[in-house]
Amino acid sequence: MCAERVHRILMACVLGVALMLWATGNVQIFVILQTFVIIMLLIWAFTNFCPSLWIFKKGLPPCNWDDK
Repeated sequence: MCAERVHRILMACVLGVALMLWATGNVQIFVILQTFVIIMLLIWAFTNFCPSLWIFKKGLPPCNWDDK
């Protein structure tokens, strides 16, 4: 598995946990998680740097999308 795919799986899991927290009534933690994900995506969009992806690339190979 490559770094970008692990990053997307992690993001989906965090959003899923946030949705579960919202459904169970833990709105404060839901808002905190959602805000964290939104801020990290904005940082990635404006700076082209994502700390979690940087960490994953240290231990996992980058995806080679040209080789299918």
